[in-house]
Amino acid sequence: MLIETGRVVALEADSLWVETIRRSTCGSCAAQKGCGHGLLNRIRDGQVGLVRVLPGQFSPAEYRIDDEVEIGIPDEVIVRGSLVVYMLPLLTLLAGAALAARWLPLSPDLAAGLGMLGGFAIGLLVVRWHAWRHRNDRRLQPVLMGAPLRRAGVAHALHVT
Repeated sequence: MLIETGRVVALEADSLWVETIRRSTCGSCAAQKGCGHGLLNRIRDGQVGLVRVLPGQFSPAEYRIDDEVEIGIPDEVIVRGSLVVYMLPLLTLLAGAALAARWLPLSPDLAAGLGMLGGFAIGLLVVRWHAWRHRNDRRLQPVLMGAPLRRAGVAHALHVT
């Protein structure tokens, strides 16, 4: 299970919105200089992401804005989600290009290009539909892992004079 720490930024009746900060582990990798993933992480490191989190066995009423919480995402959800988000648009792109090149009465290259764009758009729409359909599926959503780590309104900083 992937566990991440974040800060509650909004409360809903059935969920919380948690702000997480993207952190890279590329600094400990030996291939960091020649890796495209490392380059992207250097560009995006420190960016804030918002995640809708289901409360699981906890009540959203137990939490307040600015509470620090731990959220968990099962590993199989990450793998399946990656397949849906990356592979489905790629497959529909290829299928659209092949079908259009075969059936449209245009030059094969133009037909394949148009089919590729159409197939990719269809793939993105299917990914969006899949996300909407499973937005409340507790097996596929991040969930709270416990009580707040730090309560909102409690001073945590060490003041040095």
